[in-house]
Amino acid sequence: MNWLKKTLADVAGTQEPEYGPSAIQAVTKQAELQPYTELSVDHLKWLAMESTCVETQVFYFMTDEGVTCMAQIIYSNVMGVRTTCQFNSKIFDHDGPGKHQWCSEPLQNHGFDERKTGFFADNVDVSLSEDGTTYTIKAAVNDDNICNITVKRTAPGFAAGTNGTSFYGTDPQHPWGSMRHAFWPMATVSGTMQTKKKTYNVNGRAVYIMALQGMKPHHAAASWNFVNLQTPTYSAVMMEFTTPPSYGKTVVNVGGIAKEGQLLYAGCSNTVKHLAVVKDPVSEWPEPKALLCNWTGKTKDGQPFEAEMMGDLGERADRVDVLAHVPTIIKNLIGGVVGTKPIIFQYVSSDQMTLKVKESGNETSEKGKLFCEATFIC
Repeated sequence: MNWLKKTLADVAGTQEPEYGPSAIQAVTKQAELQPYTELSVDHLKWLAMESTCVETQVFYFMTDEGVTCMAQIIYSNVMGVRTTCQFNSKIFDHDGPGKHQWCSEPLQNHGFDERKTGFFADNVDVSLSEDGTTYTIKAAVNDDNICNITVKRTAPGFAAGTNGTSFYGTDPQHPWGSMRHAFWPMATVSGTMQTKKKTYNVNGRAVYIMALQGMKPHHAAASWNFVNLQTPTYSAVMMEFTTPPSYGKTVVNVGGIAKEGQLLYAGCSNTVKHLAVVKDPVSEWPEPKALLCNWTGKTKDGQPFEAEMMGDLGERADRVDVLAHVPTIIKNLIGGVVGTKPIIFQYVSSDQMTLKVKESGNETSEKGKLFCEATFIC
């Protein structure tokens, strides 16, 4: 009966029945025994599933010139019937909303290298070095943003628990869906993003995330929070999602703190709270205005670790209507569901947020550059 309900929801695109929280085996359970796993080259391979999935590589850049940018590859599959790929890029203009350079292009003739760590398509190549420490991103699919970028990891990467994956399904031995994240919390970036009006030097800091939603996106999560804070010494990242009622509104939070050459902390015992919200008149979602984030756990050698970020988010950089920007195939993944209106609120701030870190009995505070997203789906 569960299989029948699940199949009907997949085919019709409708919301799933309420299976309850026992129907998700969250990565937080793995993290209770093993907080995180350091990434190897094998962890960075594309899975390219032949069933319903959305798999992404996304790179976030905070440049020395004060500009925030991103680049992303999306691999999408609907029920093994059709696969499409997309290259997205965005350059945030700090002068205010509506002035960002956004490009989203469908890709033709996609494929993967022999190791499955590299992706290519017509006029796009994203490759990982043999030692697994450096990505090169070359994209010329849109004259509005030609990318020639190098990202080099400067601290160990991580996935929560043993494999970074939460599994969905009423039978743990035979899950019907999954959610996976793997992080490079600290990296350097160099190169250019060239528009018709200007060439941006993207030299600075980078964060890289590889993610997989092995099911329909609105079945996997109802809302998301993403935090990326870069201070002179530290990089703090956090990714949190809350499942729909189908899976008991379960909260799964993965985060880490790194500094040059070191992963100080990684795990799932983190929290994020919207301290103040206003109703967005366009989407009617509760737009956050202030944020509190806590990273709490132990270092690799078992010492207590704490970090906190709290403050006003300021004016949002953008409000993204997801269905207006994604490939048709992803729209089909979520189409027809009552109450589904994916919106992303994005925030970019320079030296407004303070990160407080308590490590080995010592406390330090540093201001940093913030990129933050709050996503509401259903």
